[in-house]
Amino acid sequence: MSAVMNSKNDGVQPTIISVAESTHYLIGVMDGANNFTGLDGSSQMTTANSLSEAKQYLRNHHYFTAALEYQSAYDEMCGANSNGRYQQIIIL
Repeated sequence: MSAVMNSKNDGVQPTIISVAESTHYLIGVMDGANNFTGLDGSSQMTTANSLSEAKQYLRNHHYFTAALEYQSAYDEMCGANSNGRYQQIIIL
């Protein structure tokens, strides 16, 4: 993880997911078992219309870093496993 820690570092990584050709970004947290949930641990994820809106949402919830993940819908359609995800840690 980045040297800049999240203020709510409780074993989860705040994550912004962008799916190819989608018009929104999913915001939530990824736990150690790669389960993606809402910030509060519920199944309710948040959506944003832009990357800057997603980053501001996490800042408003006192997170300072997040994983930015890009997922291709084509990989899923072809049956590729989730190891093909593209991910980068960003500072908010």
